Amino acid sequence: MIGSRSRPPLRTDLSQITESIAAADADAFVAVGDRFDDDLRYLTRVAGSERTYALVVAPADDAAGRAVCCVSPEIRERAEREFVSGSRQSEATEGGDGDRTGDTGRPFRDGVAREVRTDRAGDHAGERAAAVVRDLCGGDGGDRTLLVPASIPHDAAVYLERAGNELASTDAVATARSRKTNAELDRLRRVQRAAAAGVARAEAVLAESEVADAAAVGGDGSDRRPALRWDGAVLTAERLRRAVNAALAAEGVGDAGDTTIDAGRSPTDHSHVGTTTLRPGETVVVGVSPRGPDGYRGDLTRTFVVDGDGGWERRASVAVEAAREVALGEVEPGVPIATVGGEAAAELAAYGFDPNAGPDGAGATGETVHGVGMSRYEAPSSGTDLRAGHVIAVETGVRDPTVGRVCLGDLVAVSDDGCELLAGHPLGITPETR
Repeated sequence: MIGSRSRPPLRTDLSQITESIAAADADAFVAVGDRFDDDLRYLTRVAGSERTYALVVAPADDAAGRAVCCVSPEIRERAEREFVSGSRQSEATEGGDGDRTGDTGRPFRDGVAREVRTDRAGDHAGERAAAVVRDLCGGDGGDRTLLVPASIPHDAAVYLERAGNELASTDAVATARSRKTNAELDRLRRVQRAAAAGVARAEAVLAESEVADAAAVGGDGSDRRPALRWDGAVLTAERLRRAVNAALAAEGVGDAGDTTIDAGRSPTDHSHVGTTTLRPGETVVVGVSPRGPDGYRGDLTRTFVVDGDGGWERRASVAVEAAREVALGEVEPGVPIATVGGEAAAELAAYGFDPNAGPDGAGATGETVHGVGMSRYEAPSSGTDLRAGHVIAVETGVRDPTVGRVCLGDLVAVSDDGCELLAGHPLGITPETR
């Protein structure tokens, strides 16, 4: 279970933002959002509330920069603890493994002075941010350039522009988030272990299930096999999803609404009704992507078949396992992300699965390689070369609309000389009680 003991502190090096301000010849950086804004949570480490809040970062003569977090009064104590005090951990507390030191070998200390403000709490967060910009940058005149994330809310942007500021979009936050510190890797390992526990629960349920008598469930008039039964009732996708989510909760993580069960020929857009009946001989794809207490996500996918006949699903499983091995073997610094996915597709093609199959065709599913962190999908993405500190989901899969889908997905961290699998689960397609 995820706990709080012996966890390296989470801090964000805001000098990355001040350096971006200087490089763009801008005056300040502003982010505005709510508790669902992963960029803002990453920058402040404040979980936030229902009300929007803001962060302003600007250069300073007496420090590497100044950062002001504007929050509502009810979360001031939390913001002081997580945004201000959390950035002042002593070296003794860090224990040498708190954060990545970076290419230059510098310790974390970013030299950015942090403070929390709760004044003008009734104003819009964009107005409050504009007032802080005037305070930090001096004067009431305009002609200031502010860097903002592309995700900044429209109304906040309007307030900032009305105050005489010109806004320029920046990818500085996405770039900073893409390379994980040791503390972030610690959270990702923990939540991925919880994801593995969720998948293990799904496998155990499937291994314990039995084939129901066709007459007992009424049949559906099709050529499909009778239902699976577990714990005295027909096993549906919804029942299995709930069992997985209960296992995740026991591990101290939330399912984030992203636990998916794709059964047999059911749709793969994850909008299928939970009453989908699970049947022997059909593929069951279990996808788990929980969110940990600090906001970091896991990502793990496995496929199972109860009482399979060793036909298509077995051939598909062998191909997907081989593609997964090839893809993971490509993960190292300097390799383009597209190469990882391309090598997996080539391996599937060698097994006879069309890598260019359309949405409704039989062949490779075109599963993606993408970054994972506080968001399930974040940088790095296609078009990027891998670097040490990147954390990516590597997913390979094939489908046949008349049969089902087989997919494997894992979370790996790019290291200096290869990659680290951040927890996992056995690959066998036949479910076992482990």
